[in-house]
Amino acid sequence: MNILIEYAGIIPAIKYGGTERAIWYLGKELTKMGHHVTYLVLKGSSCDFASILFYDREKTLAEQIPPSTDIIHFLSKNAEQIEKPYIVTIQGNVNDQREFDINTVFVSKDHASRFGSDSYVYNGMDWDDYGKPDLFNKRNYFHFLGDAAWRLKNVQGAIDVIKGTKKEKLKVLGGTRLNLNMGFRFTISPRIHFCGMVGGEKKNQLLQGSKGLIFPVKWSEPFGIALTESLYFGCPVFGTPYGSLPEIINEQVGFLSNSKERLSEAVENVDHYSRVTCHEYARDIFNSKKMAEQYLKKYWLVLNGEQLNRLPPKLKKIQSEKFLEWK
Repeated sequence: MNILIEYAGIIPAIKYGGTERAIWYLGKELTKMGHHVTYLVLKGSSCDFASILFYDREKTLAEQIPPSTDIIHFLSKNAEQIEKPYIVTIQGNVNDQREFDINTVFVSKDHASRFGSDSYVYNGMDWDDYGKPDLFNKRNYFHFLGDAAWRLKNVQGAIDVIKGTKKEKLKVLGGTRLNLNMGFRFTISPRIHFCGMVGGEKKNQLLQGSKGLIFPVKWSEPFGIALTESLYFGCPVFGTPYGSLPEIINEQVGFLSNSKERLSEAVENVDHYSRVTCHEYARDIFNSKKMAEQYLKKYWLVLNGEQLNRLPPKLKKIQSEKFLEWK
């Protein structure tokens, strides 16, 4: 099968880049399965296992699709006026009631259900790229992983959870100690260390030394690659019960609450969780092979003339509050 993956960005991921990582590993797995993959992406992209086409802003989208393409997998474009079979993956949230394409795929069951859909595929990583973690090493801190400048990710909540413990430490992966975008947030505590925006081997090394992920998001998280990456390195997750988290984080691999006091208490009892269990769970459930197999099922449905949703997906309920409850 000739598969075109469209994304208005650059691959591979330079730092973190959850979407870039997911589509990179998807294409890699599809290639291993014998399919021919082409990426339609921005200039600056490169790939050693698939073909690359660069966006030409002087041409229509339809004009840039190779005639040999069997199916298109859109990540960032509206598929209107495209005659070839296609699907559209939505990685994020919206808070309005626009209609999405009939062939939309979401990234978790909860994500889909909020739009009246049951069409979803979990993001999966190629864990071979991450190496084999040491699950029995000595670890002396927890970590936050995400864009700390984005208030929905609630880095201040993660800091408060750690401060609520007797002596635990936190490394913030994705932020700085001084952030004017947060309404002048300056963290003084010596128990909090900011690592800036990290990716690749440096990020993996930091996860390797962590006891667990602190993830007190204040929105309905669509999926959360930070969750599965952390679990792969043996880190249980301590987060809020919003979006995909109750679906992904069961009681064997983490604890969920919107109370900082309860999360602090759970963090103090981190030894209750098995690093091996966390690792094997992420490795076996959230891997790129399973992701590719699920997307292939979607491709074949569309190629056979079926639609992925009965009606165009649309947000069932607009969220009136800016942030979900955090206390």
